[in-house]
Amino acid sequence: MTTFIFDGSMEGLFCAVFEWFERKPGPIKLLTIKQHQPTAFDVLFEVFNNSAKAHRVWKGLSEKLEKGWTRRIYCAYLSEQPDTFQHLFDMICYLFQNPKGAEANYGNEAVLHVAQMARKVEREKHRMEAFIRFQHTADGIFYCGIDPDFNVLPLLLTHFKNRYADQQWIIYDIKRHYGLFYDLHKVEEIQMEFKNITNRTQPAIQSLSEKENLYACLWKDYFKSTNIPARKNMKLHIQHVPKRYWKYLTEKQLDH
Repeated sequence: MTTFIFDGSMEGLFCAVFEWFERKPGPIKLLTIKQHQPTAFDVLFEVFNNSAKAHRVWKGLSEKLEKGWTRRIYCAYLSEQPDTFQHLFDMICYLFQNPKGAEANYGNEAVLHVAQMARKVEREKHRMEAFIRFQHTADGIFYCGIDPDFNVLPLLLTHFKNRYADQQWIIYDIKRHYGLFYDLHKVEEIQMEFKNITNRTQPAIQSLSEKENLYACLWKDYFKSTNIPARKNMKLHIQHVPKRYWKYLTEKQLDH
């Protein structure tokens, strides 16, 4: 079996599909450069990125699929899961080889996997929208560091740009080493260096504005006042707010 090696980008994935139809090598294994472990028996084909080829594949998909399905493909790609890259490749090839509507065939393993993975990524996106808490820094920027399971930062851009249009903010993915910075006019992708910081999800105390502690205290007081201890149901609470998100929540600092 031939192994296609690509760079892990969406453009690279689409180019792999293009090359497969050009060469028709039969079933292939799709691996990223990082995944690939060379062996003496490998039959390798290295996929080189080409914007024109990738655009042709994306245009073809857009003509075959409704907008909801093109988003599912994008969301599944953002999962960054190696097996999902293979399923995406298999599904896209399957769609091009069949009439419109083939994406509704959940009996196809690749179609089912992509749909399920897209749902997981969308769930993570919604949780980030709900649980992100900004902290006001001394230079007037609202900051939050996150480390989501999936690369959902591109999906958060529109929500936070619209909701916090009058504030400068940074949402930084500390796991993937990049973030989004909104300067009141546009959103830019940024990278930052962290030195001698143990908790990158929150700014250092000396970096916070004078009002931040007041904001935090007010929020904690509000949380206390609305809480009804007699109706506490931790099992249900954890179902709705899993513990791995507590580090983002100001009110949860009550427990530390």
